[in-house]
Amino acid sequence: MAEGGRQCGIYWAPLPAPPTVRIVHSGHACNIEEERYTERVYTIREGETLELACLVTGHPRPQIRWTKTAGSASDRFQDSSVFNETLRITNIQRHQGGRYYCKAENGLGSPAIKSIRVDVYYLDDPIVTVHQSIGEAKEQFYYERTVFLRCVANSNPPVRYSWRRGREVLSQGSDKGVEIYEPFFTQGETKILKLKNLRPQDYANYSCIASVRNVCGIPDKNVLFRLTNKTASPTIKLLGDDPVVVNPGQTVTLVCIASDREPTPTLTWVRNTETLPEKSVLNGGTLTLPAVTSDDAGVYSCVANNNVGNPAKKSTTVVVRALKKGRFWITPDPYHNDDNIQIGREVKISCQVEATPPEELMFSWLKNGRALRSSERMVITQTDPDVSPGTTNLDIIDLKFTDFGTYTCMASLKGGGIPEISIDVNISSTTVPPNLTVPRGKSPLVTQEGDTVELQCLVSGKPKPIILWSRADKEAPMPDGNMQTESYDGILRIVNVSREMTGSYRCQTSQYNGFNVKPREAIVDLIVQYPPTVEPVFTEIRQGLTRTFAMSCRVLRAHPSRVLTYEWRLGSRLLNTGQFDSQDETEYSVRSLSREGYGEYTCNITNEAGAGRCSFLVTGKAYPPEFFYDTYSPLWQNRPRVYAFKLQWTQMNPNAVDRIMAYRLGIRQTGQQRWWEQEIPIEGMIQKGELITYNLTELIKPEAYEVRLTPITRFGEGDSTIRIVKYSAPINPHLREFHCSFEEEPICMFTQEKSDDFDWTRHSAATRDTKYTPNTGPSSDRGGSKQGFYMYIETSRPRMEGDKARLLSPTFNIAPKNPYGTTNPYHQAYCFSFYYHMYGKHIGTLNAYLRLKSQTMTESPVWTLSGNQGDRWKQAKVNIHPTSAFQMVLEGIRGPGIEGDIAIDDVTIEEGECGDPPPNLRSAACSTPPLIWHLCVTLLLAVFVNRR
Repeated sequence: MAEGGRQCGIYWAPLPAPPTVRIVHSGHACNIEEERYTERVYTIREGETLELACLVTGHPRPQIRWTKTAGSASDRFQDSSVFNETLRITNIQRHQGGRYYCKAENGLGSPAIKSIRVDVYYLDDPIVTVHQSIGEAKEQFYYERTVFLRCVANSNPPVRYSWRRGREVLSQGSDKGVEIYEPFFTQGETKILKLKNLRPQDYANYSCIASVRNVCGIPDKNVLFRLTNKTASPTIKLLGDDPVVVNPGQTVTLVCIASDREPTPTLTWVRNTETLPEKSVLNGGTLTLPAVTSDDAGVYSCVANNNVGNPAKKSTTVVVRALKKGRFWITPDPYHNDDNIQIGREVKISCQVEATPPEELMFSWLKNGRALRSSERMVITQTDPDVSPGTTNLDIIDLKFTDFGTYTCMASLKGGGIPEISIDVNISSTTVPPNLTVPRGKSPLVTQEGDTVELQCLVSGKPKPIILWSRADKEAPMPDGNMQTESYDGILRIVNVSREMTGSYRCQTSQYNGFNVKPREAIVDLIVQYPPTVEPVFTEIRQGLTRTFAMSCRVLRAHPSRVLTYEWRLGSRLLNTGQFDSQDETEYSVRSLSREGYGEYTCNITNEAGAGRCSFLVTGKAYPPEFFYDTYSPLWQNRPRVYAFKLQWTQMNPNAVDRIMAYRLGIRQTGQQRWWEQEIPIEGMIQKGELITYNLTELIKPEAYEVRLTPITRFGEGDSTIRIVKYSAPINPHLREFHCSFEEEPICMFTQEKSDDFDWTRHSAATRDTKYTPNTGPSSDRGGSKQGFYMYIETSRPRMEGDKARLLSPTFNIAPKNPYGTTNPYHQAYCFSFYYHMYGKHIGTLNAYLRLKSQTMTESPVWTLSGNQGDRWKQAKVNIHPTSAFQMVLEGIRGPGIEGDIAIDDVTIEEGECGDPPPNLRSAACSTPPLIWHLCVTLLLAVFVNRR
């Protein structure tokens, strides 16, 4: 499956380099254009798939992060990040437009950031709304009736509108009775058609056509509106009562009827301007609410809209009868400052009930079960609903012994159907005001975090009042989230108490269900103990044998903070113990790490509430290797149905642990279960940043493979890294073999010849500085893009005439020989082609060579051309017949001056003869030995190119 290794393959240690970033796109872009030389604007149609890739260089391999700003606040993308190279948004929506940033950082220099602005194009269906104005001239018998048709469509980019009447295109001035204008306040957004003093011919079909001029392939959209003498804004009426008062469980039916207008109105229902209850049933204008509850009460509105004039709206209120929450309180003689009930004084009993509707509320009083009527000594009153709604009072004047007994307040609704509420109040010689105390030992109350605790106040008195609990030390809510919590037994129970609940709590009597006197109150202090909070909670430490290192555990918070002890352990073995005095940190050192020293070290710091733990996992595991992404789709072509891959990686922190002796290489086809594994031995120490290479061969097209690398030390296996190796078809789908357009920094594994005079340079027209040599070199890449890249030779000083720059392709294997023994050196043909740009008065020579890699390396010319060929890209094609593994060499030779830049782009090697060889080559009889045959092809091709 694989061959080669660090000890016998090629490797190099790239120098650390800060990151660079470039954003490339795929998917369904409508247009890409530059803005201020630093940002691209990417336009895409709504509903398409956005795919942006962030290409980076730098060493170590930079971390990539996509983020977004701008756009709608509802777009959740801005709250998160995408931590990989490709940002993909399927079915993109308009609110997802905005500026997307790709950030790359590897710890060297400043992070590299590029942005691209995504503009989402869309066009909604237009809507026509109609408004009428009717004026009457005084003392004259005519009416002027003017109609305005307003067309609106949401769009990006801005929409253009046009109007038609029937098939007639309407324009300003085409009809005296028609005006077309854009209102000032919506300039460029709407177009209004004004029909002045309606005429018979104005009753017709009108079409509004909205267009964004086929931008992004978005077709025009139109809407039809029929104007007749019946066109009018809607009117509606509601059948039934207002309000609708019902008992729980009944069914409510609301009927809305619209007038006969054109266009026919659409009817919708809303409740309190919000959505309807889920159980609602809609049938045209009829709304049915089955089995109503108090939650269904509210204002229900029927809205009719036909886009003519303003929508019509009628509302009714649904009231669901209810009685709930009965309370009482006793007020001793209000004219004397006394909290006790005394014979001969006055006593007031008050009763309060919540009722819906409040105007149906009725009260009655009983004494010992018998009806009680208002009299001079027993005065029954009902409080003003605005002051104290739903309240009745019974005043007992000049209390006598015979007045002791049970008084019952009865509440009911006039409509019936709702159960009555009765509240009993006992008045006797034992009726006494409340008293409130805290039991001994219950304050302060000490508990531990996570426990269930009960705060208690003892309340006496008859009747026993409700107790209200609240925070006494700060304006903070109670554990249940409310500012006050009611208790009927004086106990506040807190489950799973937390450290934030430490503090003072106030208990006080409520006037409800008790005496209406000055509240009694008491304070309970709660102290919540919690174990120490320590750092670090978990740390992994990787060390080689015989190393020295230290571990430290620090206390952040604890209550109580005194009596803190610590103990260090390795597994279950106790290493060290101690007690804190003034410091808040403890350290444990390992002087010379042995095999027995590997494992999990723990430091437990303890107080009364428990322990906090720092954990340290000490291992000798090697850190994971980091794959080096040499190209965006890093592969080279091999045989027709086979491809190879140069796997490249660096080792993270290679010196942190023992020397890496080998890597375990695992490879499997994606989706398969079985891994094929082998070991790659490593000689010597790996240096930080050193690039290790290994050739994977015999990979089957077009399968994708999962590759796993695991470093091995004396400790054992380290952390693995996995990546996917995919076969990517070339950009041109008709090419089944090698294609390179130099768009990526590693330039498809082309290399510079070491023994030449200077190097080829990768550039784009957008970044290349041509102010010194403006009359030479290409103004775009072969595809016409100023942002696209190509390779060229820079002939400015210090270059001299005759200097050579040589660019070497990757090495290609050829198909195996004929198994039956017959060989034909010309049988295995490949088509080698490239585009060249040779413009300038000092152009030198461009040569192409075939370099065979057998026992002795041989190189033969296959193509040559010299001199100025004009300011355009041209293609060269030549058939080659390699008999062993081979490379192609492209050689640029400097001419007599600085206006001699030669450029190449889109280099291709295809299996088989060239598809369209020049005509003069088809008829040429070059049946000569190989070297002379190559010279023949070169000469004929040069003649053909010069003729073109």
